[in-house]
Amino acid sequence: MKKLSLVLAVALMSVFSIAPIQAAEKPTTVPGCKTPTAKAHAPATVKEPMSVAKALPKTMTIDTNCGAIVISLLTNKAPLTITKLSALARAKYFDLSFCHRLTTEGLFVLQCGDPTASGSGNPTGWKGYKDENLPANKANNYPVGTVAMANSGPGTNGSQFFIIYADTTLGPNYTIWGKVTKGLDLVKKIGAVGAYKLNASDNKPYYANDGFPIQTVEIRKVSVK
Repeated sequence: MKKLSLVLAVALMSVFSIAPIQAAEKPTTVPGCKTPTAKAHAPATVKEPMSVAKALPKTMTIDTNCGAIVISLLTNKAPLTITKLSALARAKYFDLSFCHRLTTEGLFVLQCGDPTASGSGNPTGWKGYKDENLPANKANNYPVGTVAMANSGPGTNGSQFFIIYADTTLGPNYTIWGKVTKGLDLVKKIGAVGAYKLNASDNKPYYANDGFPIQTVEIRKVSVK
């Protein structure tokens, strides 16, 4: 998945406290979402597990300012990925970070897992790890509810992941490691509100089909069990 630039992300951090779209044509918030308190920050240093854990969790819960998203983990199909993500979750790596990317046309993705909110952040010192459980190269190979790793090429997985909120077709390049069992309706509402970018000439926000979520999504806590 392509990533937002650091320059754009820094600019986005400065407009969290104002309405992203002035005189908006559609809602700019999802009812029930609370005001975020997080700030973009450098990725934490977390010891990277180099082999699959003997005991793997079955569920991941992402508590956000808009509600909980519960993911059933595909431990048999992506054990290394789940080992890595579980280590990050237990180290509170994801806590108080933002979901930094939303796509609303062609691809239907909410992307999270980067504390810098730039689209380029990953755990300090990690060099990337192998792909697992890649789908077939066919239509709708990333169906609604799928949770998969974002990467910059083969073997570059880190901490960034995306949630599919409508059937999506992608190259078979992204490890599928979970399925949303609760909170998919919430992600769909965030997708319906839309995404925005900033105009470079006047720094004003405008609707975009690939950008930062208009409804700010803050990860408050990630837990596994």
